Amino acid sequence: MNQAFRQCQNLMVTGANRGLGLQIVESLVLGGFSPGKIIATARNPEAAKELQRLAEEHCNIHIIKLDVTSQESIEKATCEVEKLVQEEGLNCLINNAGINVVADLDTVTADKMLENFHTNSVAPLMLTKALLPLLKRAAAKGTGMGIHRAAVINMSSLLGSVELYWGVRANTFKWYPYRASKSALNMITRCLAVDLKEDGVLCIALHPGWVRTDMGGPEAPLSTEDSIASVLSVIGGLTEKDHGSFLHYAGKKLPW
Repeated sequence: MNQAFRQCQNLMVTGANRGLGLQIVESLVLGGFSPGKIIATARNPEAAKELQRLAEEHCNIHIIKLDVTSQESIEKATCEVEKLVQEEGLNCLINNAGINVVADLDTVTADKMLENFHTNSVAPLMLTKALLPLLKRAAAKGTGMGIHRAAVINMSSLLGSVELYWGVRANTFKWYPYRASKSALNMITRCLAVDLKEDGVLCIALHPGWVRTDMGGPEAPLSTEDSIASVLSVIGGLTEKDHGSFLHYAGKKLPW
């Protein structure tokens, strides 16, 4: 399924300076199934030393400065992406950038809720909206659904599942800001799926697992390599039947 990325001319991933985003870029260029162009964004590209190293070694990696919480930055980045993809359009957008504002019922504040909501929910929507002409441009050139045509992949979390946070799970990760932001992202994904179906732009929410990153922490069971190997396999195999779904990194559907 990863060979599908070779039919993907242009792929963009946000938050590529570290963690899962960086691993996506590395796995694609080192795995022998790289898209034509990989557009990797970072809020501070100068500090993203590992990403810079990869870009020096692989000419199809293009680093763009992007603060996903800034509309001005989104618009500027969109112009740069258009210059890179031109008439081909954008085949795959992976909205990966995210933060975890840890707060339980005792410590949660309105500001903490809004901070997490802005980065994890509003920002992916605003970026997708800005890039929509480029996604539609790519979608107009193909048939069916998948990354060979046009797709929006929103990196969500099992912690955003309303149904699963009950019973034996009710005492785990009492993170109001993060959980609510990922639930909102799931709804945004479903809304986009409804609105973009006729344009042929596939939209899904994807849970990458609990991963040993700066956000996931050292006790997480999954390495970034193992998580992203599964994530890329799922993304590469997406078809019409997956449109509007919330998927586990192993490919199964998750409850909303």
